[in-house]
Amino acid sequence: MNWSTKVTNLLGIQYPIIQGGLAYLAYSELAAAVSNAGGLGQITAMSLPDPEALRKEIHKVKELTDQPFGVNFAIGQHGRSFSRFLDVAIDEGVPVISMTGGNPAPIFEQLKGTNAKKLVLVAAKRQAQKAEELGADAVIVVGQEGGGHLGKSDIGTMVLIPAVVDAVRIPVIASGGIGDGRGLMAALSLGAQGIEMGTRFIATKECVHANELYKQRLIEGTENDTIVIKRTLGMPARAIVNPLTEKILEIEKQGGGYDELKELISGAANRKYIYEGDKENGLGWAGQVMGLIKDSPSVAELFDRMIKEAEAIRTVFGK
Repeated sequence: MNWSTKVTNLLGIQYPIIQGGLAYLAYSELAAAVSNAGGLGQITAMSLPDPEALRKEIHKVKELTDQPFGVNFAIGQHGRSFSRFLDVAIDEGVPVISMTGGNPAPIFEQLKGTNAKKLVLVAAKRQAQKAEELGADAVIVVGQEGGGHLGKSDIGTMVLIPAVVDAVRIPVIASGGIGDGRGLMAALSLGAQGIEMGTRFIATKECVHANELYKQRLIEGTENDTIVIKRTLGMPARAIVNPLTEKILEIEKQGGGYDELKELISGAANRKYIYEGDKENGLGWAGQVMGLIKDSPSVAELFDRMIKEAEAIRTVFGK
């Protein structure tokens, strides 16, 4: 079947499936596998120690695939300047730049004169409209089911996607709660031109930096095994329920601020979970879609399964 959408045409990919910029996990092996499978793989820039480390990851991706790929910039969550990292991405001719968190305007300014496609992750209709005004080529819209950092309002993907589709002219990419062919077709039926998945790609063979205990927790978990933390800090994020998230929520309940929470919600706490498999003292981001994850296939196997599921649905409904 023909899988051409505005997003596949914009990005030059076969299927309208994008891999999220998973902090500390989205590196060359995963990005190349997703791109080779027909989607858009991405490297996470701001988890790397320095711009030259990003250059090395970009070179690795280019060695592993000749397909389009992207670099994701978490511009509001690492407390570091992104400018030199972005210089590397521009110098290397990265075809797609995506942005999450913070104000994307400085990145847009730095990208002037390049051919890079600009994707902005948003969690609200007004944010999507602002991204369009700034010059985004497409917006990735995440509902409250998603993992990691979310919007401040608890609007689910089912409602948020069509609301944004009606509010902007640029293509909309759906994110949050999507992990199979059914989710892909649901997103397209809501008016999205593609999907982004994060949590589902962690439980794949090519997500080599994720500890196997982390992957197994995603496989064994249910849709009830995540919780939103950091609401009191104004930056809600969904993580796997464990003793650390319970401690964080208790501190928030007692009125504790950033100073009391900073070590518990740090990148170090995240790495302790995802790299070392410390399920007691580490912090593991995940979306509610973990309730749909039953195995850890290769990326190619996952794509094959998803497309077959989606095409079966398309056949049933006569499209």
